[in-house]
Amino acid sequence: MAGVSEEKSFKERAKYVRAFYLTMLNIWREQVTLLGVIDTGMLLSSIRESHFDAPGDFKSANYEWLFNEYGLWQNYGTGREVYRGNPGDIGRAKVREARPWMSKKFYSSLMNIKEFMADNLGREFLGIFSEALDYDKLRKNSNFYKTHPI
Repeated sequence: MAGVSEEKSFKERAKYVRAFYLTMLNIWREQVTLLGVIDTGMLLSSIRESHFDAPGDFKSANYEWLFNEYGLWQNYGTGREVYRGNPGDIGRAKVREARPWMSKKFYSSLMNIKEFMADNLGREFLGIFSEALDYDKLRKNSNFYKTHPI
């Protein structure tokens, strides 16, 4: 099983990591619209980029997105009359319904990027490791063989 070159692996990671950051914004905006979590439009307009940081090798990344706190209450179906963790009996009919615009898509996308990174870094490691064990390259790069030719 052959690995991939470090450069190719790096380019794949850089592309995927950046795309994940921007794609989450599009997914969330789409979900807010599809689930009708729009009253004044404030939540939809509040979903935006905040901070993206990845070291030069893209082996890890830090993401930050911004949206109104109101979006969390919509996501979980809680609010003024229903606090999170309520057993259900609040003395009157529950009006709010959960509209999971954020959590489900985010979790599944996070698992996708986790699997991609594991696969990509694993293939890169295999490429590096197989090159290290290649007898011909080892023989050609060894100082012993350069000073004592066979």
